[in-house]
Amino acid sequence: MNRSPPLLSLGDRWRARRDRWLASPRFQRWAARFPLTRPIARRHARSLFDLVAGFVYTQILLAGVRLKLFERLAEGPASAEDLAGPLALSPDATERLLAACAALDLAERRNDGRYGLGPLGAALLGNPGIVAMIEHHALLYADLRDPVALLRGEHADTALGRYWPYAAAGAGGGASLDGGHVADYSALMSASQPLVADEALDAYQLEKRGHRCLLDVGGGEGTFLCAAARRDPQLQLIVFDLPPVAERASARFAAAGLAGRARAVGGDFLRDELPAGADIVSVVRVLHDHDDDGVLKLLQAIRRALPPGGTLLIVEPMSETPGAEPMGDAYFGFYLLAMGRGRPRSAEALQALLSSAGFHRQRLLPTSMPLQTRVMVAQ
Repeated sequence: MNRSPPLLSLGDRWRARRDRWLASPRFQRWAARFPLTRPIARRHARSLFDLVAGFVYTQILLAGVRLKLFERLAEGPASAEDLAGPLALSPDATERLLAACAALDLAERRNDGRYGLGPLGAALLGNPGIVAMIEHHALLYADLRDPVALLRGEHADTALGRYWPYAAAGAGGGASLDGGHVADYSALMSASQPLVADEALDAYQLEKRGHRCLLDVGGGEGTFLCAAARRDPQLQLIVFDLPPVAERASARFAAAGLAGRARAVGGDFLRDELPAGADIVSVVRVLHDHDDDGVLKLLQAIRRALPPGGTLLIVEPMSETPGAEPMGDAYFGFYLLAMGRGRPRSAEALQALLSSAGFHRQRLLPTSMPLQTRVMVAQ
């Protein structure tokens, strides 16, 4: 039985016509010459080229990080001849790297052929977590060497899957991991946590809420709880993570002088009941690492662990965030695909899962950098 094609809305018809125009070489040449459309045409051409050249840009960034170029430029402007020896590069290669970094705002041309830090290079120096992620991305690039094969599930063994061993272990398999398996990723999460913690604790000010005890589920080495402890000196703290990770958290609490009010409990939150006694539970960059069934199971466990009126604090980047769509939908979509588990979710998708788990009062809190993280509160 033949079916007639669906009727297109006025908006869809307009978009189809727009796409035909944009795909037409004749229209492209006209738009590039016409004064009113020339700025738009140039902006679109630049955006398209940035997509084509994006991998080259990231490798230039990686070279600068590995050579500690930005730390050297922070000491003062320098020429290619000055830097060639310390970088173990030829003067020509050093000039090539400096010019490339300047084009990307990582460096900046100064007088007499010298280079100093650019605005993005300076920002890197204040964000060691970003530097750690730049190094870490070498694994992601290896997994993305054939993105079609990755989408088709033909990469059974990925570099990111090996790096995040609880993902490779599957649901409930993390409890078998030892300290050697978790050391690298725990350190990476701790390095990248401070900015996220500050964003979350600025949005949800614990010191003004009167909570007694905060349980951080999947909280790694306790970096988020250490930040919370500085905000609220009276708050009791519990971290729940895999046993070898919990051991690392205990050591961090002792080093921070928090052993008297912070403790670490080992377990697998997909199999074990959560510790009781907290009136607020946080999950920081945890939910998007798991598929819907695992997330729902975790949310139900949190609901059981909380007293009536208890609070759940969700902190993670979310898809469909206005102005941050590439981060939520493109970056995390493919990162988690390579990792082998999880998916980015919109605020609406998270709210639906929360409702299914019995959390019926939910709200998003504003953050100063939604590209980096968003904060949702549920009760």
